[in-house]
Amino acid sequence: MRLDGKVVVVTGAGNGIGRQTALTLLDRGARVALVDRKEEWLHETQVLAGDRSGHVSLHVVDVTDSVAVDALPPAVIAEHGRIDGLVNVAGVIHRFAPVLELDRGEMERVLQVNLWGVINMCLAFVPELRQRPEAALVNIASLSGLVPFAGQTVYSTSKGAVKQFSEGLYQELSDTGVAVTTVYPGNIATDLSTNSGVTMIDAGGRRVRATTPERTAESIVSGMEKGSFRVIIGQDANLLDRLVRLAPRWTTNLVARQMKSVLRTHPEGS
Repeated sequence: MRLDGKVVVVTGAGNGIGRQTALTLLDRGARVALVDRKEEWLHETQVLAGDRSGHVSLHVVDVTDSVAVDALPPAVIAEHGRIDGLVNVAGVIHRFAPVLELDRGEMERVLQVNLWGVINMCLAFVPELRQRPEAALVNIASLSGLVPFAGQTVYSTSKGAVKQFSEGLYQELSDTGVAVTTVYPGNIATDLSTNSGVTMIDAGGRRVRATTPERTAESIVSGMEKGSFRVIIGQDANLLDRLVRLAPRWTTNLVARQMKSVLRTHPEGS
């Protein structure tokens, strides 16, 4: 899909991958509806848009609030006249800790934002996208939706569910003009832990290669333009994706050993 002149909605647009994706879409000539739960974050993104700020609209919405989400398509149409694309980026993580050490509220929050946030947005926007001659739906899953990571098991669960939901929508919308792309980022250099309100631990002093938000956004937007089925981002994600398909148990055990060594170093997940 050629993005010049298109109208795209981006959740989580107030920071990190969402913000950079919105700015990259603007670079491609799109008009962007910025969605986030914090108004000040949206204003920061608008400032970064510079002379393109007239091509954005700001929408303070919590994606877990289905009533507020259902009211969002009419608000975007009122601002821009139509909707050609949706990029679901908004997401959170939980403390780095085993499942049995997490509070139920922590787990429910991750599932509400990461899974139900995506479902809510798709239920609200896919009917609008189907009315366009061509449209794009992009859902951000994670490498951990392909390979689970001990200490982030509930997060992995939420992203695995996003994978299944998104790729199921791909099947259901295959005879329409809506191209569905699922994105699997590896380690990205963002403030996800801070923005999620949790303190993450280091990997026992090991340095983990991270992809920049700028490069991540370029991959997301390029995948959107091409109508790619999957976009896997980062050397770590590409390597583990190949390994888990070739030797799933061996790869899962490899990740388990690495993660459990970190959990033993920080037994309280802090």
